[in-house]
Amino acid sequence: MAPSDLRIVGGHLALDLVNTVEPRVPGATDFREHLHTPEDLLDWGLRAGLLDAGEAESVRAAWAASPAAGDQALRATHEVREATYGALLSVLGHSADAAPQLEILSLRWAAATARSALVPGGRGQPVRVVVGTTPAALVPDRLVTEAINLLRTVDVRHLRACPLEQGGCGWLFLDHSRNGSRRWCAMEDCGAQAKARRLTERRRAARATT
Repeated sequence: MAPSDLRIVGGHLALDLVNTVEPRVPGATDFREHLHTPEDLLDWGLRAGLLDAGEAESVRAAWAASPAAGDQALRATHEVREATYGALLSVLGHSADAAPQLEILSLRWAAATARSALVPGGRGQPVRVVVGTTPAALVPDRLVTEAINLLRTVDVRHLRACPLEQGGCGWLFLDHSRNGSRRWCAMEDCGAQAKARRLTERRRAARATT
């Protein structure tokens, strides 16, 4: 599956970043990686709404001029992703200590803030904060800012993980359904597969009984 084909189901950009590996199992290191290259990262960033086409071209040009900068941005993105996931596990009660992950995010956030700027919002408009004034570092800078915003404001009552124990993928998402009953990252994906497995199991059980 190409990064441009990944489902965007998290309900927040930082969660969609966490969901760029599968399955999402706490403590696992043998997951399937979807962001292998800087170009993968740009493809995903466009689809997720992290940056627009013009910004993507600026980033691509910066990375072409300095391939090491693209590799560094990819490593930084992976670091932000895993630190965000670790911190969210603490929010969900699956991990007792998020301090190491928060320290990583704090350092990345401080660097991103140093590369941000306040700009006029126009007549009658508030001042805006522009994150990503340096094209080579735009992607990880914006991602860590999104991660910090999520961790500061997330309502844990709406934070869910696609249930691994029922055949789900472990991806994280915000449940904003009317009755708070959303179970799967995507009903047409993990939900449908789980239903198919249950149907197969019932048929096998019925044949065995017969």
